[in-house]
Amino acid sequence: MARQKKTEKQEAVLPPAPVTDQPITETIETNYMPYVMSVIVSRAIPEIDGFKPSHRKLLYTMYKMGLLTGQRTKSANVVGQTMKLNPHGDMAIYDTLVRLTRGNASLLHPFIDSKGSFGKQYSSGMVRAASRYTEVKLDKFASELFTGIDKDAVDMVDNYDGTMKEPSLLPTTFPNILVTPNLGIAVGLASKTASFNLAEVCDATIAMLRNPKIGVDKILELMPAPDFPGGGYIIRDPEAMRQLYETGNGPVTVRSKYVYDKKQNCIDILEIPYSTTIEAIMAQLTKMMKANQLKDVTDFRDEIDKEGFKLTIDLRRGVDPDKLMIRLFKETPLEDSFPCNYTVLIDSVPRTLGIPDVIREWISFRSTCLRRELSFELGKMKDKLHLLLGLARILLDIDKAIKIIRETRLESEVVPNLCAGFRIDRIQAEFICEIRLRNLNREYILNRINEIDDLQKKIAETEEILGDDLRLRKLIASQLTEIKKKYAQPRRSEIIDVSEIEVYRKEDHIENYPAHYFLTAEGYFKKITDKSLRGNDEQALKENDRITASFDAENVTDFAFFTDKGRIFRCRGLDFDTCKASELGEFVPAKLGFDPDEKPVYCKIGPDWPENVNMVFLFANGKGVKIPLSAYEVKGNRRKLTGCFSTVSPVVGVYEEKKPFDVLFITDNGRAAVVSTSLIPVKTTKTAQGVQIIALKRGALIKETTDDPGSAFESSKGYKKIKIPASTVPLPGGFEQLSADI
Repeated sequence: MARQKKTEKQEAVLPPAPVTDQPITETIETNYMPYVMSVIVSRAIPEIDGFKPSHRKLLYTMYKMGLLTGQRTKSANVVGQTMKLNPHGDMAIYDTLVRLTRGNASLLHPFIDSKGSFGKQYSSGMVRAASRYTEVKLDKFASELFTGIDKDAVDMVDNYDGTMKEPSLLPTTFPNILVTPNLGIAVGLASKTASFNLAEVCDATIAMLRNPKIGVDKILELMPAPDFPGGGYIIRDPEAMRQLYETGNGPVTVRSKYVYDKKQNCIDILEIPYSTTIEAIMAQLTKMMKANQLKDVTDFRDEIDKEGFKLTIDLRRGVDPDKLMIRLFKETPLEDSFPCNYTVLIDSVPRTLGIPDVIREWISFRSTCLRRELSFELGKMKDKLHLLLGLARILLDIDKAIKIIRETRLESEVVPNLCAGFRIDRIQAEFICEIRLRNLNREYILNRINEIDDLQKKIAETEEILGDDLRLRKLIASQLTEIKKKYAQPRRSEIIDVSEIEVYRKEDHIENYPAHYFLTAEGYFKKITDKSLRGNDEQALKENDRITASFDAENVTDFAFFTDKGRIFRCRGLDFDTCKASELGEFVPAKLGFDPDEKPVYCKIGPDWPENVNMVFLFANGKGVKIPLSAYEVKGNRRKLTGCFSTVSPVVGVYEEKKPFDVLFITDNGRAAVVSTSLIPVKTTKTAQGVQIIALKRGALIKETTDDPGSAFESSKGYKKIKIPASTVPLPGGFEQLSADI
């Protein structure tokens, strides 16, 4: 115990380890950059064959397992074998396999023929079964990935532990990079490729093989737009599509397909955008219904079955289904955008390519693969020809060959003796020695010799192809023609020009109805329908509050609130909820986002701002100004305008002047005057303070104003002034009560 304490004490007094400074640039270069390059090159970004390493390792494993023919095998077996090439967990490998299957519906041309439940690309809720329950084999279409792979078409490299060989690329006989959609996110880079129709891709590639200088216009003609496995309508904007083809970057807008069932009064969504799921669509519909924003819909449900995708939306009676769908396309993922980014690894270097450039790079890659394959076959044919030429030497004297073999004493001398007897080399002699006794007849030997002419023709033809780029391109084109003939499918995504699409306008989808509006002095605003107001005219108000304005309008009517801070807030009646007369209504400052202590002082109705109408602003310091109403007209949908009138003195009255009228001014010291608005000059500067209308004694202020002097006096005689600044006249006794009544 004492020894242990002593050791702890000694450790406690040991000096700290020395700290070595390391520049951040060195840290990034030695630690971070190798990781970055590994993710980019070995994991996330597809290469010119259209595959990421995980796809390539899986498919090659299945090829070596002989799954191009024969029966399916358990997916777990494939996953286990793939782990010899792919140093990742079994679940990651299985997820890769699932996406390549026919059952998952992620690809236009699946590479794996599957049996069992593999989920669906269009549903995040439909999960795949475990690998021990599902079965797979390579689809017939996958044979186009491996043509020439056993003939040195591509480089074979060591796997991660050096125990096996795997292809660096797959020698695809068609531009798979354009046919198979892909998504990869690396470090600082990302790639997202859309799928195109195989027949269109073949046509465009053949056109470029015939004319390498072909432009974007021709490619757009042959490949007008992507083609997604989930179908739908592609809304084609010519300029946006051209940008995508030229730069490799750009969005593709996809819209759902639907049919209206008149008998059931429902909409059946049959195809949705490739970039969304049925769960995302239903979540948005649920949100809208909870917010009472989808009154035309009574219910919706997932009706996916063995026949395929189906989302049903039940409608209320009398609803226009096409009009409703225009709104849903705008406000839900039933219309979605697929952002393309054609970042591809070319010789291990990431490059962002336009569509024509992708085709050119694939042609270069395919030409290299085909050259290597033809060179391999040429070597094999020359080797066979060499053996057959040796066999031809013994044709005229088979008995001599037999005699040489029989008379040779040692086995090791047979080959040298044959070489000397017929003037052939050792390889030819070894071939002759291996011929079985039953084949030492003239018929067998003549048949083998007849192959010489065919071989010589094939060798000459192959050498011509290898020496002529035009011949090589014709061969690639013929292969593409054959692929199109065997595997072409009609387009799944129909194309609609953007000019044919009806533009969504919110106004067309807003329910409109008559309504009554009330604004109170405290800033509360009520929207009450005819039905709610009928038989209940008594308005609930806060204590000491009163109604200052009322309007008969519609749900879509425009309103403009002038505030005491010299600002205007624009809104529409539909921005406010309907309420009952027994409710206080909505507090305008909170609803429209006023500043603290900011209050509405006037409310204007209607969208029109005519030139022959003025706004009259009266201030507590006795001044007033008229501003043309047209000065407040703005373009666009600006919700807030600032600097609308002077705030030097508090505003005590705001009026809309279509023709001159009288205004009663009441001061805080019990005096009054009536002045016509015709005496107030018009100013073009909105923040002008105006002119002195009322002559005030020192310290006095205008308390309030009204445009209805008759409500205060039976006769304004004695108070009416014809010049400004106007002097005030004392109010009779009880003016405070009179003011309160006003």
